[in-house]
Amino acid sequence: MTGVQVLLLAVVVAGVGAAVMRWKNGRFATTTTRDDAERLGPDDLGAPLGERATLVQFSSAFCAPCRATRQVLGQVTGLVPGVTAVEIDAEAELDLVRRVGVLRTPTVLVLDAGGRIVERASGAPTRDQVLVALGRAISA
Repeated sequence: MTGVQVLLLAVVVAGVGAAVMRWKNGRFATTTTRDDAERLGPDDLGAPLGERATLVQFSSAFCAPCRATRQVLGQVTGLVPGVTAVEIDAEAELDLVRRVGVLRTPTVLVLDAGGRIVERASGAPTRDQVLVALGRAISA
């Protein structure tokens, strides 16, 4: 294989990887069945759970998308009664980050009223994506 072929292959692989990352960015996925889901409580979050649901954002200091995500979650908590948002500094809470499998910031977890993780998104979700995930978490 020549150097030019190797370079072209590397560019194609990088392009496909970037397209997949962009497509998945901010999309919510159901994590597990509700019975098997990891639970987070007020001791883990440093704040009380919401009456109906809790949005947990893992952030880092130099994360630009984290600021936008914070605003989106603030808008959603203003729209949906009984829902609270909690922001966790991923660098300060490494044990929790490892426990729930956070690989990048921002990562948003949707907890039901009992603290079970029912939805998660890696990357900056839109307001509509958060509302849909929240609706699934509350109605289930």
